[in-house]
Amino acid sequence: MRSIRPLLCITALTLAAIVAAVRAEEPKKDERVELKLDLPKPLFVGTPKNLPPGTTVEKPTGKARPPLMVPKGVDLLSLKKPVKMSDDNPIAGKAEMITDGVKEGTDGNWVELGPGLQWVQVDLQRSAEIYAIVLWHYHAEARVYRDVVVQLADDPDFIENVRTVFNNDQDNSAGLGVGKDNEYFEMAEGKLIEVKGEKARYVRCYSKGSTSDEQNHYVEVEVHGRAQK
Repeated sequence: MRSIRPLLCITALTLAAIVAAVRAEEPKKDERVELKLDLPKPLFVGTPKNLPPGTTVEKPTGKARPPLMVPKGVDLLSLKKPVKMSDDNPIAGKAEMITDGVKEGTDGNWVELGPGLQWVQVDLQRSAEIYAIVLWHYHAEARVYRDVVVQLADDPDFIENVRTVFNNDQDNSAGLGVGKDNEYFEMAEGKLIEVKGEKARYVRCYSKGSTSDEQNHYVEVEVHGRAQK
């Protein structure tokens, strides 16, 4: 009688090859790539040497920021998206400048809001998995902005599912809770905040003046993620 063992071996090998081929075509869920950022030109050379008194700012290392690895398919979601601000009559600039893609720190490229606690809010127009938020307040000089708080929410009034992803308000003077993040010098590379896939439609960024003056400035806010279908 003819043996069927060789036939079974061939069939098993063929099946294994098919399974391996299918798995090779499947996207790797954990595959990560470096987040590529389009950075503006620095307006001053070197790094600040003296830390402002009364701040928790970390001294810059003078080295390039370590790359942030994000899932494949993460895109810039905030470009040209609608912006709402707490100050209806800004001292300078318009709300749409905050997501216009222009990040240069030269005159005319920033929005200036009044003193006190102010915020700008980006509407992504649909829920998204957010992996990074990058802030440029004002990088023509190495100033430090106070009470920088970044929150996510599912509604424009920030009532539903509000989450804080960055907070360097050490004494709760903004009334949004005590933060554990450090303050930082404004640099051309912006402040990169890792978010780790939190889902939200709205991003709100707070500040309360700086070490230079009481006004609040924004050059650009970028939100990187994957829009939900």
